Order: sequence, then structure tokens, then C-alpha cells
Amino acid sequence: MNFPQIDPVIFSIGPLAVRWYGMMYLLGFVGGYFMMCHVARLRNMPIKKEVISDLLFYAVLGVVLGGRLGYTLFYNSSYYLRHPVEIFYVWEGGMSFHGGLLGVLTVLLFFCWRRRLSFLLVADLAVSAVPIGLWFGRIGNFINAELWGRVTDHPWGVVFPGGGSLPRHPSQLYEAGLEGLVLFVLIYLLHRFGVRRGIPAFSFVFFYGIFRFFVEFLRQPDNHLGFLWGGATMGQLLSIPMILLGLGGLVYVFGRDKL
Repeated sequence: MNFPQIDPVIFSIGPLAVRWYGMMYLLGFVGGYFMMCHVARLRNMPIKKEVISDLLFYAVLGVVLGGRLGYTLFYNSSYYLRHPVEIFYVWEGGMSFHGGLLGVLTVLLFFCWRRRLSFLLVADLAVSAVPIGLWFGRIGNFINAELWGRVTDHPWGVVFPGGGSLPRHPSQLYEAGLEGLVLFVLIYLLHRFGVRRGIPAFSFVFFYGIFRFFVEFLRQPDNHLGFLWGGATMGQLLSIPMILLGLGGLVYVFGRDKL
């Protein structure tokens, strides 16, 4: 089927244009805030709404700065070295989840040190919100007709603008389902069951890495990168450390009697 004709601009007022891509990020952050407030009450966490608001502010900085810098470094460093000003063109797309994760990890460490809070406690709270942002972010990728999948003969294949005349896997929607919906349900159920500290955070890292690694088999690699070592994509290579870190963290948590 043909890609639906979706205007990337929702509306504009003079030179100001409100785009779907930016709106998806806004909805993700707002939804994440309410989810963290809910989980904090559910788990009786010693964290007030004011602290969650501050945490969200730090997380936004980590996502935007880390995600954009990660994209420029991991996926297209040569281009952005020649066009450094375009690093700030966030509205045109081009964000790396792995870079955003490193950015959030950095600001969370600083936040916990400044507030004298347990890192695993805050990480468990934060990952309850991330799948919501991922879901909206992947929908934004689909609306932007970017990060499409490889050619397919399945009936749900989509002919994307700029992707040639053949239908392709809507890999953005696969990721929205796995990284967004499935991870959301998984992390929320872990909180509902009252699992020990650290399990939600490391479970998120592990399962995101697994989901992303396998979806990459259906996702078209960036033209300027192509297939790398052993036929792997950049997304797969960046997901391997996440899988190992998540697995190692779960082994560590389960190996302790009490955190």
C-alpha cells in the first residue's frame, strides 16, 4: 500500500511551524510524567511530584542532547563535521535512542548524586516512562517517513516516499509495538508485582536490546553506513552492549538478598 499523505506540519503561525515529530516528543514526555507519578504512588517510593518534575527536566535534556549527539556520532559523523550547524536541526529528525540512553544515564547519575537518591530506585521509576516516549517517537518516525524497513512482499508493506517503488516493512510500527507497547506492559507488570529494586531498570535495558536487535533484520540500514562487521547494522552493534548490561544487571540483582 502507498504511504498515507501526512503533512509533517500540524499547523503554522507565521514562521512558527508545529510539526508532528516534535508533538510526538511532547506527548511522550507528558505521558511519561504521569506514568512516573503513578508508579511512585504504586510502589510507595519516597519521591514527591516536585522531584519527578525535576527528574523529567533532566531526562528531557539527556534525551535531546544525548539522542542528537549520539546520532551525529554513531550514524553520520562525517556529514555533521562538514555541516556542524545542522546538529541543532532536531525538527528534521535524526535522533539515536542509544545516544539518548547514554544522555539520560549521565543526567540520572548527576541527579541522584545531587538529591542523594538511590540510582536503582530512580532508574526503576524512569524506565516506566521510557516506553511511552518510544511509542510516540516511533509513530513520529513513521509520520516523517524515515527509518523504514527493507523490501517485502507482505501485504502490509508500505511504499515510502524516497524508499523506491517497492513496498517495505513499516519497521517503525514494529518498533512502536515492541519497544513501546510490549515494554510498557512488561515494566508496568513488574512494578505491579512489586519486584525488587533494579529489576525493572535492567529488564528494560535487556529486552530493549533484544527487541531492537531483531527488528534490525527488517529495518533498512542507513545508506551511508550499510552493513558493518559480520553483516550487522549499527543498531545491532549498539544493542549488543545493552543486552549484556541488562543481563549482567539482572544476574547481579537476583544474586543479592536485599538491595
